[in-house]
Amino acid sequence: MFGFFKAGKELAAPDAAKAKPPAALSWAQRLKAGLAKTRNALTGQIGGLFAGHAKIDEALYEELETILLSADVGVEATEHLLRELRARVKRDKLAEAMQLKAALRDILASLLAPLERPLDISTAKPFVIMLAGVNGAGKTTTIGKLAKRFQAEGKTILLAAGDTFRAAAREQLTVWGDRNNVEVVGGQGSDPAAVIFDAVQSARARGIDIVLADTAGRLPTQMNLMEEIRKVRRVVQKADPTAPHEVLLVLDANTGQNVLTQVKIFNDAIGVTGLVLTKLDGTAKGGTIAALAKRQPIPVRFVGIGEGLDDLQPFKVDEFIDALFGE
Repeated sequence: MFGFFKAGKELAAPDAAKAKPPAALSWAQRLKAGLAKTRNALTGQIGGLFAGHAKIDEALYEELETILLSADVGVEATEHLLRELRARVKRDKLAEAMQLKAALRDILASLLAPLERPLDISTAKPFVIMLAGVNGAGKTTTIGKLAKRFQAEGKTILLAAGDTFRAAAREQLTVWGDRNNVEVVGGQGSDPAAVIFDAVQSARARGIDIVLADTAGRLPTQMNLMEEIRKVRRVVQKADPTAPHEVLLVLDANTGQNVLTQVKIFNDAIGVTGLVLTKLDGTAKGGTIAALAKRQPIPVRFVGIGEGLDDLQPFKVDEFIDALFGE
């Protein structure tokens, strides 16, 4: 139905693909650097707060509440953290303000723990991953990074260019395909569901391990477009009744509390099974992830802190907490 194609050599690789992280820095170091803005806004203020209070009192709790809310932790998660802190103070008979930092770290780690569930791609072949998200969240770039990651694990990949109404998206995806030497199936103006259906069937016939299916970016308030993405999921199931095996929602961390609305609406529409949180190195307030953990604890499969091919890694609570607290 649709032909396979690669990016022409005349297409320049996107800037996102060109960026390379300093070779000397480990992922943990880059994550720490990426979360510097959040760390300075959150733990920097907290450090000053604790230093300014010798004893634990109501004034300290009130100031801590303000700091957490300003870091986009959200009302529900902030209330949870403060409630748990008060219980810890009472249980362990804490009296010094500086003792709260370690307690806050532990309680935050416990809150985030359910989000750390690595993606298991061994349960089906082809393993079909459907990616969704609003325009600008980094969805197409995430697909390119995932393709490289899975290739490094020895997997064969097929990309489905399901964002057929935006020529730039298709071209960007084919550039990623060219860089990773991965074939892409799709066609401008074609029906997105038909493109992805064809890709799944082709992958099954050729023994491909993983299909990464791009879908058109849309705002969750555009109900007609949300219905279209529901159709994509239904049609994919006609190609493989067990697919999609993972529905990843790509979120821009810089959108703050709005990610909660996006997660709810996309989850209601297509059953989101995993999240990718991108752009944590921007102006993001990393507290958003705590809000997600409290409101909708869908696993965070990957986090991104840069534009290089290796700047997307599995979410690990300990790494995130260490980077957030500067440890």
